[in-house]
Amino acid sequence: MTPDDDHDRRTESRTADDHAGVLPARRPRVAVLVYNDCHADTRVLKTAATLVEAGADVRIFAIARPAAGYPVGVQRLPSGVVLQRLPTFELFRLLEPLARVYRRVAGVQAPPPRSTEQVGRGRGVTASGVAGLTPAEPTVRRTALPDRVLRSRPGRLALRPLGAIVLGSYWRHVATAVTAWRPDIVHANDANTLQPAMTVASTLRVPFVYDSHELWTHRNVAGRRPVATVVERWVERRGIRRAAAVITVSPSIAGYLQSTYALPQVPVLVRNIPPAAQRTTDRTEGRLRLLAGLPDDARVIAYGGRITTNRGVEETVDALAELPDDVHLVVLGYGAATYIEALRARSRERGVGERVHFVGKVPSDEVSVALADADASVVFVRPTCLSYRWSLPNKLFESIHGGLPIVAADLPDTRRIVEEHGVGEVFASAEPRVMAQTILRVISDPERYRAASRHAATQLTWEGESVRLLEVYRRALGPRWDSALADLGPVPGPGTLADADSLSV
Repeated sequence: MTPDDDHDRRTESRTADDHAGVLPARRPRVAVLVYNDCHADTRVLKTAATLVEAGADVRIFAIARPAAGYPVGVQRLPSGVVLQRLPTFELFRLLEPLARVYRRVAGVQAPPPRSTEQVGRGRGVTASGVAGLTPAEPTVRRTALPDRVLRSRPGRLALRPLGAIVLGSYWRHVATAVTAWRPDIVHANDANTLQPAMTVASTLRVPFVYDSHELWTHRNVAGRRPVATVVERWVERRGIRRAAAVITVSPSIAGYLQSTYALPQVPVLVRNIPPAAQRTTDRTEGRLRLLAGLPDDARVIAYGGRITTNRGVEETVDALAELPDDVHLVVLGYGAATYIEALRARSRERGVGERVHFVGKVPSDEVSVALADADASVVFVRPTCLSYRWSLPNKLFESIHGGLPIVAADLPDTRRIVEEHGVGEVFASAEPRVMAQTILRVISDPERYRAASRHAATQLTWEGESVRLLEVYRRALGPRWDSALADLGPVPGPGTLADADSLSV
C-alpha cells in the first residue's frame, strides 16, 4: 500500500466516523457560505454569532474586495466567528489595459490611487450586536474606465459574461477552502452558494442548510437573462430538495418555496430582525435632526436603508410636496452619488429641495437609535418582482426598534406586521396625494403608534428568531449538536489571525 493510499484510507475512515455519529472531541464546525464581502451583511453575521454563542465553531467563507478595503485573509470577529475572504476573478485587473488605451485615446490622465482609508471601515456583528472590524489596508488601484463606458449598451453586453466568471471563481475557491476545513454542516446563504454547498456536502458526506434571503428566481434583476434564469432555477431545485433544512425570511416566500418545489415541510421562518440590544425607548437618543440640522419643532419623516431604485424614495419625495412646509424628509443611508443627485434634482423640481436631507449612513447597529427622533418612518418597496412583493424589509424592523410610527406600502407580509402590532398605517396607492394623506394622519397623532412600536420591539427580536434557527441545527445534526457541546470549554475569544493555515486544524 502506498503512502497516498494509506492517507486516502485514513481520510475516508475519519470522514465516515465524523459524520456517522462519532464526532471528535471538538466543537461542531459550521461553514457559512455567502457571496459578498460580508462586512455589513447583518443577517449572515447574526446567524454566525448565534451559532458561536450556542457553542459551535463557525467560519464564514466570503469574497474579498481589495479595492473596497476587504482583502483576502482571515479574521476572528469580536463574536468569535472566523471570517475568511477568498480571492475571485478581479474585474479591474482585466479592465486596466483597456483603461490605459481609453486614456491614451481620450487624452485624459489616470486618477490618483485610492486608499482604503477613504473607503471607511467595515463592521462585524457580535453575539449581542455589532462591533468594529476591518483595519485599513495599503493603497489600492482601481480602473479608470468611466461610468459612461461601463454603463453603455456595448459595455453592459461585454461585461455580462463576467458575472458568471466571477461567480464560478468563487465556487471553485470556496469549495476547495471549505472542504479543507472539514465542517460538520454547511450553511448556504442564497442560491448563488448552493452549488458549492452541494459539492462540499457530497464530498464530506455532511448535511447543508439552505437560507433563502429572498425569492431568488423572482428577484429584482436588470435586463433579460434567459440562460441565467434557467440555470438558477435548476440549481435551486436540486439544492432545495437535497438540503437538510430550508430557512427563509417571510411567510409568503416560505409558502411559495414549499408549493413550487413540493417540499414535505414549510421552510423555517427566521426573519431578519435586529437584536434586542439595538432597540431604544428614548426618543432623545435619535440623531436625524442633528444630522440634518433641523429644529426640534420640525416634523420629520425618515427613510432608512440603501438609496436605490424601487425603494420608494421618489414617491416619498413626490408625497412630501403635498405635505405642510414644516414636514421634512431625512434620508439615512448610502447610494450611488449619481442616483442621489438625481433625487436632489427631483426634490428641487417638486419645490421641496430645502426639505429633503441626505445625511449619509451610520453603522448598522446604530440605525434604530439614529432613527428614533423621527415622527414616522416610510417603509416602501416597489413590488416590481415577487421577491419584493413578499419581502419583509430590514427598515421595517429597524424602525420598530427605534420606536417609530410606520407608514408602509401595501405588501402582504409588511401589512401583516403593521396591522398585527398596530404600529402604523398602510397606504393602498403610491399616488402622491394618497401617500401624503396617510403620512399626515400618522404624524398628526403619532404617540399611539410610537407606544405600539415600543411594545412590538420587545416581541420582535433576533433572539426570538434564533430559537428556530438553533432548532434547525439540532434537527440537522441530531444528538451530536447537544452532546458535543456539553463538556467543551468556553468559545474562543476575539483576535486577529495572520493566515488561514493558523485556523485550519
